[in-house]
This record gives sequence, C-alpha cells and structure tokens, in this order.
Amino acid sequence: MAPRFLSRGQTFRAVIGDTLVLPCEVEDLGSYVLLWRRGSSVLTAASLMVTRDSRFRLVEGYNLQISDVKPQDAGDYVCQISEGDNRDQIHTVEILVPPSIRMSPGSGQLKARKGGTVTLECKASGNPVPSILWTRKDNTLPTGEKSVEGFSITLEKVDRHQAGVYQCTASNGVGEPVTVDMQLDVLYPPEIEVERSWVHSGEGYEAQLVCIVHGEPAPEVMWYQDNLLLDPTDRRTMETRGNKHTLTIRNVQGSDFGNYSCVADNSLGRAKKYMELSGRPSPAEFCSAPFSRAWDSYNLTWVVESYPPLEEVRLLYRKLMMNESYQNPGKWHDVILKPPNGETFAHVMSYNIRNLEQGSVFEAIVQAKNRYGWNEVSDLYQFYTRGEEPEMAERELVAASESSAVAPISCRTEFSAVLVALVALFFL
Repeated sequence: MAPRFLSRGQTFRAVIGDTLVLPCEVEDLGSYVLLWRRGSSVLTAASLMVTRDSRFRLVEGYNLQISDVKPQDAGDYVCQISEGDNRDQIHTVEILVPPSIRMSPGSGQLKARKGGTVTLECKASGNPVPSILWTRKDNTLPTGEKSVEGFSITLEKVDRHQAGVYQCTASNGVGEPVTVDMQLDVLYPPEIEVERSWVHSGEGYEAQLVCIVHGEPAPEVMWYQDNLLLDPTDRRTMETRGNKHTLTIRNVQGSDFGNYSCVADNSLGRAKKYMELSGRPSPAEFCSAPFSRAWDSYNLTWVVESYPPLEEVRLLYRKLMMNESYQNPGKWHDVILKPPNGETFAHVMSYNIRNLEQGSVFEAIVQAKNRYGWNEVSDLYQFYTRGEEPEMAERELVAASESSAVAPISCRTEFSAVLVALVALFFL
C-alpha cells in the first residue's frame, strides 16, 4: 500500500526562545524515505540528521523539534515522502518577536533653542509590527494630551515649559511593552520672576529679597544695590535652592534701604529685575465689610504694617453717583488722623464716617507716613450705607459675598459675623 500522511500541514506561531515541534506522521511508509526540507536544504533523511544545527532533532518518530527558536527560523518546512515523489506536507512557522526600540538620537538626549522646532523619533521592531505610544513623564504632552501614537512627535516654538522627559513605549502583544526615556533640554536666555517687588523692613530687623530664575544653560546670578555689586558679609548672605535665589540682610540698617536688582547671565543672554527694600509703611489693607449697618454712617477699618511708629495717617473718601452706564464721583473729603500709640508692627485703625447719605455708594483711600516717608496710596475701597430700597439690600449682600473671598484672613471672622447679622436684619 502507498504511504499516506496522518498529520496535516499547519501554521505555527512561536516566541523567540520557545521549543517548537512540527508533526509528520506517516502510515505505511514501507521502503520509502521521509525527508524534512526547508527550501532547497535537506534537514533530515529518514532518521539521519543532515543539518549541523544542533537545535534540530527528530522526536517520537519523524516529528521535527526546533529548540530555542530564532527569528531566522521563520518560513516553510516540508515533510516529504521520498525525494521527487511529489507527496509532501508543509508547515509554516511564524516567529513572534517582542518589541525593541532604537532611539534617534541613540543617546536619548536632545537640545533645542527656544522658539525652534525639534522632532523626537522612535524606531521599533518586532513581529507583529509594534505600535508606538508617546507620553511625558510626570506631565502631559505640550498639546495637553496624555498620550499620542506614532513613531515620532514634533514640537514647534519650544520654550522651557516643554523641556522634560518624553517616553516612547512600543508594544505588539508579545512579551511586555518596552519603554525608553528621551530627555529634551530647551536652551533659552534667563527669565526672572521676583517674589515681591516691594519689601518692607525696619532697622534692626531682617529682610529677604527673592528671585525665581530660569535658564538653560544654568544662569549665574548676581545681586546689586543700585549699581554696586554685592558680596557676602557678616550681615548679608546669598543662598540658592534650585531656581530660588535669596538675598538675606540681617540687622537692617538705614543704608540698606534702597533699590536692588537681581541679574542673571548665561551664554544666551541676560535678564534683570528690580526690587525695593523700604522702611516706609506698607499700603493699607481694608478689613471692614463693604456695607454698613447704619443708615448715615460707616465704620471703616484698615491695617498698615510699619516697623517704626506711624507719624501721620490720611483718609480720603467721596460719594459715587451710581448709574447703569457710568459712575460720577463727588468731591473728596480729606481727614487727618492721629496714629495709634504703642510699639506694634501691624497698626489697626478705624474711623467712623458720619453724616453720609443713606442708600449710597462711597469710595475711600488711605495713606500713612513714618519717619522714612509716605507709603503708596491704598487701592480704592468701595463701601455702602444702608438704604430702604430692597434692590440696595440685595446689592449689598452680593458685594459682601464677593468681598469675603478676598478679605484678609484676620478680617474674615469679623466679616462673617457682620454678614450673618445683616442678613437677619434685612429678612426679619
């Protein structure tokens, strides 16, 4: 009887390093010889191993075993009954390869000038062909997205906010995904922010001036008083922590007051920011609620910070003629006040303004003076007297609600109590 195959041709998928067995079961082989071929190469003849590759061997008859499979093992394998007999069985082997990544550039380090364009590229290999996902470590991508697909991403008009570690992840379902990091450094001239442009202190106290400096390459930072370059002394220290640069002056003296500048230099440019160290009082901050519980008076309260005693305080207020489309201010009333006595840093003052029109809107400013001079005029502060019209009450409550969000912390407790009392008064 003529021999015949009991097994069938199949497609096998194996991961690199696996052991694969290709079946070849024949019935009634008789005097025929069974061969394993790959292309034109003969691997086995009967039980004789023709190939010199030790990873190949016959198991359980004529089944072909391939150990530690490699990518080059992919292809068609033919189990043939006698050469030229035209009876054969074909197995197709597909080798699954986990993803691998080749970065461009290979170092994973990229540099770009501010305002320029840079492309980050990952080339992935594997079987099946891997997909590539871009993310940014501990941040979103410059587009605002968490991730994007593609073998490359291009960033245009780069600035320092786009610098960081970008991650390229390749996956194809074989093994674990592979991730590589690419560091993007953006080169740009120094950029400076000041923590406070006006710093208040007093003789014998301490003062700190702070600059936040960014730049790549890392800038060199210098401190100046007027046009004089400052060096460390027993009273003056310069400290750097990351991007924060601090000039600390201990036991402040009169000669320390004045204009200071923070200057940052790198190979791409220079930046400068100015600050003032002053003994003058700080601008007044208002603490009272913006509405009055009285019909014709208002108790205005404010705080002024000053190390030396205050010498003089001025209060100016005026009525506003309110209209839907404009405000028509009235004449300023100027009040000279005697500052409170006592050695204190935060000077809390109040003044009860009388003989006001009911249901009206007013605005006030305060200015204070110590032995170093007058402070900056406070921001305009609006307040309201109680009116009969319900609409006025509603406006007062709305204004109170808005003011509570920005009132100084020390005034919020008092403000809340007054607001509760006013609400009860209007709705009883």
